[in-house]
Formats: sequence, structure tokens, C-alpha cells
Amino acid sequence: MGTENRPAAIGPVHTTWARPAHTALPVTWALTRAAMLLLLALDETFPLGVGGVAREVHQLYARWAATLAQGTFPVGDPLWQYPPGAGPVLLAPDLLPGLTYFQGFVAMTLAADALVTYALVRGDRDPRGAWLWTAGLPLLLHIPLARYDVEVTALAVLALLTLHRAPRAAGGLAALGALVKVWPALVLLGVERGRTARQAWGAALGAAAAMLLVLTLAFRAPFSFLREQGGRGVQIESLGGTVLAGARMLGRPGRVRYRYGAMEFLGPQVGVVATASLALTAVAFGVLLWWRVRARRYSAATPYDAALCAVLMFTVTSRVISPQYLVWLLGLGAVCLTSRQTTQRPVALLVLAAAGVSALAYPVLYADVTGGTGTGLAVMVVRNALLLAAAVLSFRRLWAATAAKERESPLTGQSTQTTNI
Repeated sequence: MGTENRPAAIGPVHTTWARPAHTALPVTWALTRAAMLLLLALDETFPLGVGGVAREVHQLYARWAATLAQGTFPVGDPLWQYPPGAGPVLLAPDLLPGLTYFQGFVAMTLAADALVTYALVRGDRDPRGAWLWTAGLPLLLHIPLARYDVEVTALAVLALLTLHRAPRAAGGLAALGALVKVWPALVLLGVERGRTARQAWGAALGAAAAMLLVLTLAFRAPFSFLREQGGRGVQIESLGGTVLAGARMLGRPGRVRYRYGAMEFLGPQVGVVATASLALTAVAFGVLLWWRVRARRYSAATPYDAALCAVLMFTVTSRVISPQYLVWLLGLGAVCLTSRQTTQRPVALLVLAAAGVSALAYPVLYADVTGGTGTGLAVMVVRNALLLAAAVLSFRRLWAATAAKERESPLTGQSTQTTNI
């Protein structure tokens, strides 16, 4: 039924929600972002927990930007572990007139944040997505303003939201995001077979090749990051790190040291746990491919749901789960909630809870986490249990909606799924 035949009091989603949203959402966004900026300004003088959240921008990003400005990627720097597309993103704040590097970086991050919020709310999309992003991001305190993950998430969100209307543009955005931080390549996993998939994937491959060529011509050593990845260990905030932290409390030897931009475990069991994490990541990849082959029923929300599921699975099996990874999951969860056909509403709520606990792990109680106290271990167990539960539930619901076999009900003659969630 067309919207012109509906009662004026009902209307489509965007008209019924427009009046309160046009006031409530921007006001909430402005107030929460002002609070995040205040925390960022007080980061060193009034540390929340360990403090120093902004040091990564001041000490690492600014140094890398200076190197990039000379036409080369950081070579021999063990902390540089990012694909070549990260270079222009980290160089961009220096190009903003009248601002220091730090001010430019924060301004760029806030602009990307606002763009995500606008993209989530425009048109007739379900408003719960925009609200999840607006209210969820501040749960991570000021961390999102001092990492470039908001910019990467913006590319993934825009790719998903433009997929149905402009699959080639979506493919290009996904490729750009993948060249900046790899994981946005997963947002195209759930595209329905056929013309849309061919257009999106073809555009992604073409855009990635073109952008790599440009970066190779513009900068020296664009692939220097590859040699630093192999040496990474097990970060204390990962699932494997939680296992090692529990073992340390039981008396097994092990210590923590800052390596490759994160606090990592060192000790006799670390190699086994790291290998197991890599094996689980391979298993997750195989499971997702299995789903892709078996999926038969697609809705408008399936690409959104598959993207959240895939990133969750790769996150929980990773050797590293930094707090800013929750920015990715909040963005993808918000995209899922823009569609009333999504299967991932309870998953998005678990991600929201995990974001809140992540802020306790870092920076609030990070001294306990690194020190291996009972409090630190408890926080990490809760956070990682929430993420693991979210990943399992996400896949189960995605499978039930798209790949589970259907049988015909003897009473109604209608098909019913054999998998119940």
C-alpha cells in the first residue's frame, strides 16, 4: 500500500519519527560527543584509569604522518602493521589548515562519526540503527576519538547502505576500507548471488587494484607492513590472552610486555595459544564459506547480518582484540538495526554490552588487566564471553534465516524451518 493511502497519524517510518528525531538524535549526538571530547582533553591531566589514550595519535600517528609526508611508508617500524590505504588517512590531518595534527585528527574523526549517523538515519531506515551508534559509541569513552577506526567503519557502513542502490559504489567503498584496515572486505560476503554480487565484487577488485597502483606510485615501500605481522603474539585482551591470564593466576609461568603496539603475553604456552587462534580463524573462514555455499534465502538485511557475523567471528578468534574493534561491531550492528528484516537484534545488544565492559578493561581497569589481578581477569572474562556469545548467536540466527532446511507443515501446508532459535 502506498504512503498516500495511509492515515496521516501513521505514515512511513521517517515521518512518524521525524519530529522527535530531528531534535532528540542531534542533541544526543552533540551532548555525548562533547562529553567524549572533555574526556579526551582531560586524558593526561585527570587520567581515567591508566590514561594516555591520546598518546597513540600524538606519538605514533603524528610520527608516521611525518614519514608519509616524505613519500615513504614506515620501514623497519614494528608498530606499523597497517595496509597501505591507512597512509593517506593518517596523512590527512596534516592537510587541514589552521589545526595541529591532533586537532585535525579529532576533527576528521568527528566528521566521519557525523557522516555515519546521518547515513544511518536518512530515508525510511529504522531509527534504532542510528540510536545504537549514537548512544553506543560513547560507551567506549574517548577511545574512538583517538583511533582511526571510526573512519574505517564509516567506509564499511556506507558500503553496506549503498549496496542495494549502487552495488558498484558499494564495492569501491568496501575495497577502500579493506585497503585501510582489511576487515571491511567482509562486508560483501552476504551479497546475494547474481548480478548484484558480480557488480559489487567486480568493482571491489577493480578499485582495489587501481588504488594499490596509485599508492605504489605515490609512496615507497607500501607493503612494508607485511613483514611485521608474523611476529605478533597474543594480546592480553584477546580470548587466548584471557586463557593465559587464567593460567597465570593458577601458577603457570608467564609475563606481559609491550610489543607491536599492544600488551602481549610472553611465556612457554604463548606459541600454542597463538597457533590455536590462527587455526580457529581458519575454521571461522571455512564456516563462513560453508554458509555462503548453503545460503538460499536472502532478504534486504542479509548482507548486513552476514557482515556483522563475519567480523564477529574473525574478532573473537583473533590474537588481538583491541577496544577500538568494538567501534567496527557497533557500526555493523547499527546497520543491521536499520532494517526490520534483520536477524541480529539480540546480537547488537550483546555488542552494546561488550562495548560498555570494554571501557572498564581499557582504560578504567587496565592496570588490573595487565597486572593479572582477579578483578582484571573477571572483566576480561565477561567482555570476551559477551563477544563469543554474540558470535555464536549471530551465526545461528544467520544460518536459520538463510540456510537451514525448510519442511512443509502438515497442518498449514506452509514451509517451516527445521532449525529453531
